[in-house]
Amino acid sequence: MARVKRFFLKILLAIIVIGMIAGLACILINSRVVNSTEDKIVYTVTGEVEIKQFAVENIKKFNADCIMVLGCGIEDEETPSPMLKDRLDVGIELYKQGAAPKILLTGDNGTEGHNEIHVMLKYTKEAGVPEKDIFCDHAGFSTYDSMYRAGSIFNVQRAIVVTQTYHQYRALYIGDKLGLEVCGVASDQETYFGQSFRESREILARIKDFFKAFLRSKPTYGGDVIPISGSGISSHGE
Repeated sequence: MARVKRFFLKILLAIIVIGMIAGLACILINSRVVNSTEDKIVYTVTGEVEIKQFAVENIKKFNADCIMVLGCGIEDEETPSPMLKDRLDVGIELYKQGAAPKILLTGDNGTEGHNEIHVMLKYTKEAGVPEKDIFCDHAGFSTYDSMYRAGSIFNVQRAIVVTQTYHQYRALYIGDKLGLEVCGVASDQETYFGQSFRESREILARIKDFFKAFLRSKPTYGGDVIPISGSGISSHGE
């Protein structure tokens, strides 16, 4: 009996040690992702979408190929979620103020019933952005895939990334590790329902993408090159 107790005690101690190591690794990786990218977030939009002129002039100096709007969910087949709408509004405002000559919309078009790109493209066109300046990545199934494909499919070298602050760190970290020059404009116009859950999930997502970026894992899909320097119409798929 004493031998059995010692055995289970060793197992328990091993579990505790492994848990402590995993917890420490989680803290260190998240700190690395956040601390190495927080200075790349060059502007944060809160409340009404208004980007100060001095900020726009500074952003223009970055000389980006495009404004990259990351997808995040839709309400229905025609309506972006509140988070996605805010991202689109910021991306469109940046475009209209001349921060970059193109917009790259990237999101999940994995099923007929969940077509983020259709919603994003429709919203952007209705806001007055010329079709030729809108590029669509229908296979941006994850943040990692979106950042990887920006370079490999669209030949993007420098991008202004638009998403909420909590998500910016990971997107910018991936982009940087994959060889892109990136800066972020954070879209924080409101407090979003379920944000605590998203931020908890983001902790694990940073760990996953930390290793994917280290290994330079391939995205889910490749495809033909559609240079961001040309017309985006052929990427619309409509």
